[in-house]
Amino acid sequence: MSGIIIILFAMIVFVFSYKYYGGYITRKLSVANSNETPSHSMYDGVDYCPAKTPVLVGHHFASIAGAGPIVGPIIAASFGWIPVYVWVLIGATFIGGVHDYTAIVASVRHKGRSIGQIIDTYMGHNGKRLFLLFAWATLILVIAVFMLIVASTFSSIPSSGTSSLLFILLAVAFGMTVYRFKAPLWISSIVGVAFLFLCIYLGNLFPIQLSSEIWIYILIGYIFVASVTPVWILLQPRDYLNSFFLYALMIGGIVGLFFTMPEVHLAPVTNFSVDKLGYLFPALFVTVACGAISGFHSIVGSGTTSKQLDKETDAKIVGYGSMLIEGVLAVLALLSVASLDQQHFLELLETKGAVAAFSIGVANFIHNIPLLNISTDVATNFAALAVSAFALTTLDTATRLARFSFQEFFEVKNKKEQSILVKNRYVATTITVAFGAALTFSGQTMSLWPVFGSANQLLAAIALLAITVWISNLKLNYLFTLIPMIFMFTVTLTALVSLFYTNIIGNNYILSIISILLFVLAIILVFQAYQILRKNGNEVELVK
Repeated sequence: MSGIIIILFAMIVFVFSYKYYGGYITRKLSVANSNETPSHSMYDGVDYCPAKTPVLVGHHFASIAGAGPIVGPIIAASFGWIPVYVWVLIGATFIGGVHDYTAIVASVRHKGRSIGQIIDTYMGHNGKRLFLLFAWATLILVIAVFMLIVASTFSSIPSSGTSSLLFILLAVAFGMTVYRFKAPLWISSIVGVAFLFLCIYLGNLFPIQLSSEIWIYILIGYIFVASVTPVWILLQPRDYLNSFFLYALMIGGIVGLFFTMPEVHLAPVTNFSVDKLGYLFPALFVTVACGAISGFHSIVGSGTTSKQLDKETDAKIVGYGSMLIEGVLAVLALLSVASLDQQHFLELLETKGAVAAFSIGVANFIHNIPLLNISTDVATNFAALAVSAFALTTLDTATRLARFSFQEFFEVKNKKEQSILVKNRYVATTITVAFGAALTFSGQTMSLWPVFGSANQLLAAIALLAITVWISNLKLNYLFTLIPMIFMFTVTLTALVSLFYTNIIGNNYILSIISILLFVLAIILVFQAYQILRKNGNEVELVK
């Protein structure tokens, strides 16, 4: 089959999904600009700050994408390309898009607070604390892992470290230009993107050669500053400008497809069990998270994005739209290796890794665009740099989100009795960064990473559960969140049982205990939600 047909069909499906299913959710939740957003009603110039739609789309997309929609589909292609492709189409449309969109709307309707606050309102304070503790611990793991990944990348590719430091300075200048000097966004964007590529050029001219350990110390300082600095001056503009990296990569890859015209040689379906992954169910749905559905998205949407939403109707393009764009990226990632036969694909995956396989494949597409005349080596380096830039985006966003979760955990209803852990963002950030750094230097980070896939998808299931309870409280039909919620709980609970069994027989008792704790947490929250849904009288009559 032609790769062009595969990408075109996916894009057509996503366009119709955005217009019709996204529109259905908009009408169902009565999303309207007459509803004031927290970025205006609770403006503080630090976390609550309205952003122009293109800027927020860039920030949100850069935050949720990272390497996830690239790595997951390529690794899961070990099951064959058809299962991955079908899961991305269905997942992004009916599960991930719904999850991301409703998480933002629910947060906006609750003063820009997290999913934990929604659980507190409708399911009780203990449920909120359990969720926030789980979310914070998961984000600490993300911080530690991505700290190692970014430091290793900057150490092995010195030019990327230089370019990234220059990106940060450029972001500050962009933020000041747009928000303080009120320069038009379109002019600032053109100039900003031009300087973005200049930063890449300068990075190659003046590479900074430092060890991974020194880069870790620099990153610790950076993520602290990024977490406490007003969002408009660093995090938001940096993510917005960085998003052009991925847009350029995606557009170049898709256009290059039409000149390369690759045929798919990967096996449509292989075995239902693959070494190192496990059985197709649930492994496929845990491995391909970003691109279909990822719990991290709801933390971003209800953490930073909802606090910057200028108009409530922007939630559709920011939430649902970004998820569908990520779906296109996931399909492009799949096609980047699809021209290989199964044996050569598995060899490349084993020797080079998913990111390198993607970079090589997309570089070949870009190289075949006649007018650009870009060499394969240059295109490969650009693709690798784009992915590493998004790893840094994931790192600083996760730190800010962890700080939010930490502060909300210690909140009490009487605002006069709030502790310094809640009121002082510097204290909360210091504790969060300290835990992330401690895990980074512990040497145990990567040994804990296998639990992240299940934990991440469990976050998605719990977010859908909280949103379903909220919608049921509004006396609305909640089937469009209930069905995805049931599916995701089925996936994650099965994955946790499998993880427990694998680690017990492998004598890895730490991961076994974590798996059991997560399983128990899920069961407790499901039981609480079921009781509330029964109380609302909606278990039989879904629409009053």
